Amino acid sequence: MSRFRAIAALAAGALVLAPQVAYADTTITAAGSTALLPLVKSAAELYQNAHSDIHITVTGGGSNVGIAQVAARAVDLGDSDVIARNQPELVDHKVCVAGFSVLTHPGVGVKNLGKKQLQDIFAGKVTNWKQLGGADTKIVIINRPRTSGTRGVFVHTIMGGQALNESGLTEDATGTVIAAVKSTPGAISYAVFAGTKTSKDGHSSTLEGIAELSIDGVAPTEENVTTGKYPIWSYEHIYTHGPPNKDVSRFIAFIQSNSKLVHQLGYILTRDMKVTETDR
Repeated sequence: MSRFRAIAALAAGALVLAPQVAYADTTITAAGSTALLPLVKSAAELYQNAHSDIHITVTGGGSNVGIAQVAARAVDLGDSDVIARNQPELVDHKVCVAGFSVLTHPGVGVKNLGKKQLQDIFAGKVTNWKQLGGADTKIVIINRPRTSGTRGVFVHTIMGGQALNESGLTEDATGTVIAAVKSTPGAISYAVFAGTKTSKDGHSSTLEGIAELSIDGVAPTEENVTTGKYPIWSYEHIYTHGPPNKDVSRFIAFIQSNSKLVHQLGYILTRDMKVTETDR
């Protein structure tokens, strides 16, 4: 066999043996809220399983990051707990409602606080749980970064115009907040129900290792959110730059219509709300 024919034969064999790589026809990108991240990520996995020609990448970064990236057309979907203000080019798709808990380390010895007491804690005016009838333990505030929609919701619904005290800790995602509260005596923070609660057989309970506070005697439950009795909640928004294309629109509709997944992950269906707000 000539040298040329030998090389040709080897090349042909390589073509036969080379693995066949399948590429998705369409890629959808999403970024933003870590409070909404579990729902969008789980929905993406289910949707891709049913649509082999679609590939969906989902990242966090915070609501303001999601809004900024979709406004710059860096992603297809900008996930946010807060309204994108002064962004007329963005189209809002409300996919569900999220409740947010005020959570503490279990050892603080307090189960209920008034809104004014929460303002005093997070403004740095009250520094020891003993001042609130709890343990003689220093209060450790764990905030979210300024890019966080969860922080925005908390400030909007609780702080009444007062600034957050920044002398404590800062954690940039729901999961790291939960871990920090569990491991830090005296800690207090705020996080989405999807992170603070665990669901089994249709019933939810507080995640082990943390405590959820009632606010003015109202417990952080789905029912109390839907009736408007519990104050810390928001619509969960997915923004697109202009009207979405067919593939993006179908994926958003898949999230909105998947009531089983919404409930399973600790969110609330928009249609179940008995109150309506225009500024959330």
